[in-house]
Amino acid sequence: MTDLITPRFALDPDEAALLPTDREVLDYLEHGWYLSRKLFSDAELDALQAATETYYAGLKDRELPLRPPNLAAWTPADGDVQRHNDYVHYESAEIRKILCKPLLGAVAARLAQTEQIRVFQATLILKPPNPAEPSNVVPWHFDKHYWQTSTSQRMLTAFVPFHDCGTEQGTITMVDGSHQWQERPGGDDSSRHFARRDRAELEELLTLNAEFNGATVTKVPVVIPRGHVSFHHCRTYHGSGPNLAAHPRRAVSLHLQDGGNRYRPYLRPDGSPVVYNHDVLVRRTADGLPDYADPEYCPVVWQESR
Repeated sequence: MTDLITPRFALDPDEAALLPTDREVLDYLEHGWYLSRKLFSDAELDALQAATETYYAGLKDRELPLRPPNLAAWTPADGDVQRHNDYVHYESAEIRKILCKPLLGAVAARLAQTEQIRVFQATLILKPPNPAEPSNVVPWHFDKHYWQTSTSQRMLTAFVPFHDCGTEQGTITMVDGSHQWQERPGGDDSSRHFARRDRAELEELLTLNAEFNGATVTKVPVVIPRGHVSFHHCRTYHGSGPNLAAHPRRAVSLHLQDGGNRYRPYLRPDGSPVVYNHDVLVRRTADGLPDYADPEYCPVVWQESR
C-alpha cells in the first residue's frame, strides 16, 4: 500500500470534510482520475462565468507582455469554433481569485501527495452547441506530452465546468488506469499538441500504447455535477466528444504543478528544443533557467501548514 502524507490543512471543518479520503487517494493512484465533492458554490461559478464573459469581450486587467509561440488565444475573428484561451488566470484578476481557491489546491495536494500546489496553466474553454463542429471533439492525449520541460510526474489537471456536465455536453472522458502505462518506443514527437495532429493518428497511438502494455482501453465519461471538479493525473489519456446540448459547454482546465516541479531542457527526436509558453514569460532562476515558481504566472494555490 502507498504511504500517505498526513494532511495538516488550514481549512475549516466543513471544507476539510470535502477532501478525498485515504481510500479515494488510493483509487486516484490506481485509476488516474478523481471526481470531487462540491468545491465551488453556485455563487462562485456565477461570478466565474460573468468574469469570463468580460474576458471574452476583450476587457482584461493586464495583457501578456509578449505572445508565446504556442499560445491558445481565441478571438471573435476565429468564429464559432471551440474556444481555448490560455493564461486567463494572469490576465483576469477575478478569474484568478476564484480559481486559486485554497480548497481546490488542498484537494490537488492530497491527490498528488505533495505539500505545495501551484498553478501551471489555466485554459478557458467554450464548446459551442454545434455537434458538427470538428474542433468540438478533443482527441485522445495526455497532458505530460506537452509538459516535457517539467521535471515532475505528479502534475495534474482540475477540470472545472461552470454547470452540470455530462455526456450530452461532451464531458471529459478518461482512459481508466492509462497513467500507469509505459510508452511504446518509436521516436514519435509527442510534444506536438493534439490540435496540430490528425485525430485518427492519435486514436491509433492510444490503441498501440494499450497493446504495448497488455492493457484494455476502458473509456469512462465523467459526469460532473455543478460545483464538483474532475481531477486527472498528467499521464492519464483523456478526450471529449461533441456538445450535443442546446447551450455552450463552459469550463476551465486548471493545470496544476506540485512544489517540486522545475524546468528541464528537453529535445525532440530531431534535436530541436521543446519550448513551453512559460519559457519566454517567467522570471529566471539563479542558473538562468525558466522559473516555474514565478508567482505572477504560477501562483501558489495551496501550501500545507506546519
